[in-house]
Amino acid sequence: MAIAAVGQICSTASMTHNLSQCVTLIQKAASAGAKALFLPEASDYIAPTAAETISLVQPASTSPFVLGLRSAARAASLPISVGIHEPSTSSKRVKNILIWIDANGEIAHRYQKLHLFDVEIKDGPILKESNSVEPGMEIPEPFDSAVGKVGSMICFDLRFPEISLALRKRGAQLLLYPSAFTVPTGIAHWSTLLRARAVETQSYVIAAAQCGMHNEAGTRRSYGHSVIVDPWGKVIAELGGAAEDGSWKEPEIAVADIDLDYLEKVRREMPLLRRTDVYPEIK
Repeated sequence: MAIAAVGQICSTASMTHNLSQCVTLIQKAASAGAKALFLPEASDYIAPTAAETISLVQPASTSPFVLGLRSAARAASLPISVGIHEPSTSSKRVKNILIWIDANGEIAHRYQKLHLFDVEIKDGPILKESNSVEPGMEIPEPFDSAVGKVGSMICFDLRFPEISLALRKRGAQLLLYPSAFTVPTGIAHWSTLLRARAVETQSYVIAAAQCGMHNEAGTRRSYGHSVIVDPWGKVIAELGGAAEDGSWKEPEIAVADIDLDYLEKVRREMPLLRRTDVYPEIK
């Protein structure tokens, strides 16, 4: 078994502030004996507007946030999964990326978010991620880590089981959903969807979440409730949400043992034999 740490922060438009939060979590995870730390989507920054989202973006090779995390990972010998932004081929959009920083501080894996959160409710909120974000075009292969073979996804990808099923078929043992879920959708669907993805793929699910109000104007707020779910669908680690006014106390982690022997037991004793003679196989 190996300990995994799931982290929770509240990103703002200040990368310096956000880096400080993440470094605090690295120290907490290392002290807890974790073999990997999983941080939320957009840990580098969450800006109030699409224009600011684009203006703040930097390549990972020069981003002070990424360089700072790489240095902290190297110092702690702790691998980190973290959501960031990277420049797009278009000057009008960015990429929403999940990177894996290994224990040597090197970026060893990248995933670009496939499904973008585009919602337009009559007389209600309008959230169009596609206005400022370029969607990804591929599902990278799962990669090895000290806590198991990892399959990467981001936030809104959670609503599409096809990706998790494809990653499971390719050997994933852990599925990642770093997120910045809205409060209404979080209350309605967050736990249900995460547990469903764990049960249907018989995998550990690790979902690091943004939490609280991201700007003083109160235009963006995230649900929180970072979790780790086991392959039987049981929540084995969980953090809370923000207060009624959107305030939140401090960066925090929750930890859980990742037991790959237990995972194999679940898969062996509840075999999922798919009828691919009747419906298409997900590859």
